[in-house]
Amino acid sequence: MIKHVICIKLNDNSEASKNKAKEVLLSMQGKVESIKGIEVGTDVLGSAKSYDVILEVLLEDIAALDSYQNDPYHCNVVKAYVRANAAASVVIDYEI
Repeated sequence: MIKHVICIKLNDNSEASKNKAKEVLLSMQGKVESIKGIEVGTDVLGSAKSYDVILEVLLEDIAALDSYQNDPYHCNVVKAYVRANAAASVVIDYEI
């Protein structure tokens, strides 16, 4: 199994913006077939070091990760939203 994790620092880190980002990320559930599990959380501390939103996606294997990365819904809706609203992001993909 592969876990894909992305932490996002939003341009606007208001509760409304964090909740909208969470909604967009969770919208992949049922639309991106390679996803076996998805979890999204929003930061509660708001420190200078904090990122605002975290996405954790569970995928079967590297081939599923590649499928996820190229999925039309993921690319055209989710990535487009993140790129338009993120000041920064960090990603890690690892085997579990």
